[in-house]
Amino acid sequence: MEAALEQVEQLLARLSLERVIEEEENRQEDQGDRPSRDPSRNSSSAKSTGDPSSDPKSPRTSSSSSDQSARSSAQSPAPDTSQDTGLTDALLQIRANLSRVLDSYDHQVEQIQQQSAQSHSVASITQRIRQSLDPGEILNSTVIEVRQALQADRVVIHSFEDDAGSVIVAESVAAPWRSLLGERVSQAIAEQRIAYFRQGHYRIVDDIETGDYSPELLELFRQQQTRAVLVAPILRDDQLLGLLSVHQCSGIRHWQPHEVDLLRYLSEQVAIALQQSRLYQQAQQLNADLEQQIVRRAEQMERVLKYESMLKRITDKVRDSLDESQILQAAVQELTLVLGLAGCNSALYDLEEGTSTIRYEYTHSIPTFYGRVAQMDDSPDIYHQLKQGLYFQFCSLYPNPQRGRVAMLACPIFVDANSSEGMEQAVLGDLWLIHRKEYVFNEFEIRMVQQVANQCAIAIRQARLYQAAQAQVTELERLNQLKDQFLSTVSHELRTPIANVKMAIHMLKTAPSEEKQKQYLSILESELAREEELINDLLDLQRLEESVFPITVERIDLPNWLPALVEPFRTRIANSQQTLEVSCAEDLPPLVTDPTILRRILAELLNNACKYTPKGLSISLDVSLHPPTEENGFTAYTIFRLQNQAEIPNADLPHIFEKFYRVLQVDRYKHGGTGLGLALVQKLVEQLSGTISADSADGWTSFTVKIPSR
Repeated sequence: MEAALEQVEQLLARLSLERVIEEEENRQEDQGDRPSRDPSRNSSSAKSTGDPSSDPKSPRTSSSSSDQSARSSAQSPAPDTSQDTGLTDALLQIRANLSRVLDSYDHQVEQIQQQSAQSHSVASITQRIRQSLDPGEILNSTVIEVRQALQADRVVIHSFEDDAGSVIVAESVAAPWRSLLGERVSQAIAEQRIAYFRQGHYRIVDDIETGDYSPELLELFRQQQTRAVLVAPILRDDQLLGLLSVHQCSGIRHWQPHEVDLLRYLSEQVAIALQQSRLYQQAQQLNADLEQQIVRRAEQMERVLKYESMLKRITDKVRDSLDESQILQAAVQELTLVLGLAGCNSALYDLEEGTSTIRYEYTHSIPTFYGRVAQMDDSPDIYHQLKQGLYFQFCSLYPNPQRGRVAMLACPIFVDANSSEGMEQAVLGDLWLIHRKEYVFNEFEIRMVQQVANQCAIAIRQARLYQAAQAQVTELERLNQLKDQFLSTVSHELRTPIANVKMAIHMLKTAPSEEKQKQYLSILESELAREEELINDLLDLQRLEESVFPITVERIDLPNWLPALVEPFRTRIANSQQTLEVSCAEDLPPLVTDPTILRRILAELLNNACKYTPKGLSISLDVSLHPPTEENGFTAYTIFRLQNQAEIPNADLPHIFEKFYRVLQVDRYKHGGTGLGLALVQKLVEQLSGTISADSADGWTSFTVKIPSR
C-alpha cells in the first residue's frame, strides 16, 4: 500500500512538471519568442533540472509537500488540458484515501501491540499467582500484582467466615494510606456482600459518594479512606471463596473496561489457584494419611514381630530353666523392656496366710517395691478376681506416695485346674505391669501378657516339681552323709574323752603321790566337761533344726551388758599374749532380744577367736547400729563385728558354717573340735531372725552378726 501511494505521488509530480513546461512554452509563444518544440530537448531539460520527482526510483516525498505541489498544479490553469485536470484530481483523491487507510492501519497495529503487551503482562501475572500452592502466598502475590498492574492505592482480599462476618486476609497498600490487614467486617455487611457477589456480579464505583451503598457500608469506606472501588468475586463451582477489592484512596477514578476485564480475569485465576491449592492440600493430606496408615501398619507388624520374638525368648528362657527365680525374673525384665513399661513385678501367693509378696521386680523409672507384703483381705475385690484367674487394668485415682499416678495391668499366674497335678494351689501369684498414667493397654498386649503368665505358670509348676524331687534326693543324700559324718565324728569325739577318762582312772589308782592324784582328777574333770559339751551341742543343734528352742526376749543395755560377757576371756587372752579391743558407743539404744542366745553366740565366736589367733596378735569386737533404710525394709539392725588375725583359705570359707566341718590349716596348735560350733552359732543367729556372714583377707578374719532391733 505504501508502494502504491509512492507511485501516485510520482504521477502527480510528473503531471505537475509537464504542466509547468507547457505553461512556459505558451507564455513564450505569446511573447513571440516561442522555441521550436524538440522532444529530445524537453527530455534533456527535464533531466537537467535535478528534480527528484523526475526519477521514478526516488523515495516518496512527504504528504505535506505532495499536497502543496498537487494544489499548485491544480490551481494552475491548464488551457486545453481539462483531461489532465481530472486525472490530477483523481490521483489526489486516491492519495488521500491511501493516507487514511495507512493511518487506520497504523492505529490498528498500535492497538494490537498494546493488547499483546497487556496479554503478556496478564500472562506473567497469572503465572506468578499460580506458581505457588500455598494459599497465603497465592493471596499475597495476587494483591501485589493487581496493585502494580492497575496502579491503585490499595488492593485487599476478603475472606468470609461462618457466623463471624468477613476478615481481610491479604493486602497491598501504598503510602500514606493505612493498612486494613486483619480488620473484620460485621456479619450484617458480610451477608449483604455474599448475597450480591454470589450471583457473579461485579461492583464498579467511580465515586463512593455517588454509589448506591447502604449507610453502613458507605461509612465503612469512609473509615477506610476509600474513594473509588472495583470489586470482583472469587468464585469457583458456585462457591464464594472471597472478594478481590481494588481501592482508590487519593480521589475518584473512572475505571476503564480493560481494567475491569483484567480484574475479572485475575479473580478467576485466583479462584482456580485456590482450588488447585485445596486439591493439592487434600492430596497431600490423603498422601500423609496413607503414609501414616502404612507407618502404623508397619509399626503394628513390627510390634507383632517384636512380641512374638519376646514370647519366644521368654518361652525359651523359662523352658530351658528349672529355677523359679530365673523364670520370673526373666519374665518381668522382658515385659518391661519390650512394652516400654515404667516397671513390672511378680508376686507369689501364700493362700493359707492370705498374703502376696513381691519376689521379683524390674523397674525403669519408678521406685522398687521388692519384698512388699500385701494382705489379700485389705483388697478383697482385687485378689478375688485374680484368684479366679481373671485379669484387669486400672489407673490410680489418688497418687501413690512413691509411684505417683500410674496405669496398671494385673494378670494372674494361673495353672489350669486340669494340669495342676502335684501343685498345692492353682493360682501361684500375679504379674503387675506399671505404665504412665494416661496409658491404656490394648487387647493385643493383654493377650500377650496372659500368654507370658501362662508360660510362667507352666514353667513354675515344672520347676517346683523338679525342685521337690531334687529336694527329696538331696535330703536323702544329706541324711545319708550326715549319718556317716555323725557316726564317724561322734564316735571319735565320744570315744576320745572316754579313753582319756579310762586312762586317768587307771593312773589315779596307781598314783604315787597326792599331787599326781590331783593332776589325774583334773584330767578326768576336763574330759567329762568335754563329753558333756559335745552332747549338749548335739542336743541344741537338734532342737534348733526342729525349731523347738525356747526364746525369752528382754531389753539389753549393751554398753553395760557387754563387759560382763567379755571379762572371762581377758585372763585367757592375757595368758596367750593376745590383745582384745572392745568398741561400743555409750549412746547405743537398747536391744530387745534373747540375752542367753546372744551371750552364747558371742561367747562361741570369742572362743574361736582365742583358739585360732596366734600369740601376740589382736582380736577386736565392734558393736554399732545400722539405721532403718529402704534397702533393709526400714528395719534397724545392731551389728556385732568380731575380727581376729587368722586367715581362712578361700576354698574353706563357704563351708565354715556346715556341721562337722573343720579348717585344719588354721588349727596350727591342734586344739581339735567337733566342727559344730559355727553351725550352732548360725542356727542361733537365725533363731533371733538375724544373719551372720564371714570374710577373710589380708591376714584377718571377720564375722558379722546382724540382729534386728525390735
